Amino acid sequence: MPVSPLIVISGAFGLLLAPFGVYSVCIAAITAAICQSPDAHPDPQKRWLAAAAAGVFYLLAGVFGGSITALMAALPVVWIQMLAGLALLGTLGGSLFQALTSAHERDAAMVTFLVTASGITLAGVGSAFWGLVIGGASFALLSRQARA
Repeated sequence: MPVSPLIVISGAFGLLLAPFGVYSVCIAAITAAICQSPDAHPDPQKRWLAAAAAGVFYLLAGVFGGSITALMAALPVVWIQMLAGLALLGTLGGSLFQALTSAHERDAAMVTFLVTASGITLAGVGSAFWGLVIGGASFALLSRQARA
């Protein structure tokens, strides 16, 4: 089956079910994309090994889910935050690199990042929303100034 209809269908289901707490219909899609990338193996004919290993990991996580949850609950909150931060370092670095690569978008990207990272809450709405709003306004304003 072509990839595009699958992405559209799973995205539509996610959009439909998100208000009910089902925020991810197909979490394995990210793993599948990673397993099919050159990072998994340079030879496309051997990338199936990465998918098989991911499947085994998912099965183990399912079987030992209760134990993993109990272990995480027993750890101090600071350790959990540290583990989450370490897990996100690569993603954050890659995202910042991508956001700051283009010179004409760099300032708006930094405004978005800084407002979001500030943790401000206005009218009961968190910084992620305000980062997008203020960053989008910065991008629109700076783009208009660049054209003038």
